[in-house]
Amino acid sequence: MEKFTKLTGIAAPMPLVNIDTDMIIPKQFLKTIQRSGLGKNLFDEMRYDREGIEIADFVLNQSAYRKAEILVAGDNFGCGSSREHAPWALLDFGIRCVISTSFADIFFNNCFKNGILPIVLPQDQVDVLMADARKGENARVTVDLEAQTVTTSDGRSFGFSVDPHRKHCLMNGLDDIGLTLEKAAAIDSFEAKATTLRPWA
Repeated sequence: MEKFTKLTGIAAPMPLVNIDTDMIIPKQFLKTIQRSGLGKNLFDEMRYDREGIEIADFVLNQSAYRKAEILVAGDNFGCGSSREHAPWALLDFGIRCVISTSFADIFFNNCFKNGILPIVLPQDQVDVLMADARKGENARVTVDLEAQTVTTSDGRSFGFSVDPHRKHCLMNGLDDIGLTLEKAAAIDSFEAKATTLRPWA
């Protein structure tokens, strides 16, 4: 998993509330177990018409936001079914951070496990970031995980909370497998001892 320490990038404004996981990645794209390749279908039903042609006014189809790395969204982002493909699709598109006033619990947890930082801020601060994101590609937002701050293009800074263990994992690029491998020496020692004590096992 890629480390997340400090990110300065384009923020795309998406003020819709209750964006669910089926909107993020529709069910017909859940057949794969590959984490790559889903970015092209991110927000598929909002990005493309029935003929597969881009809908020009959808934010991620606009030239200013095609390389967005941060999403500023409405309340209750990631609600709906518990599909891990949703953060996979966001990450494959290039989104490393989502900012909202609230997230669905399962989606929130899945983000951390896949290298995405979900940030919860009060509505008034999200409103400021949303307005800043609407300035387009020249307005870069900075997310500093170590300092736990989000800074707008004009220098306004907001602090956010994050669980210390999840912060450690993101900053060191550790998913569940990575955390287990940190204990590899202890696991090897236990298995060697167990083989000696119980050779029949």
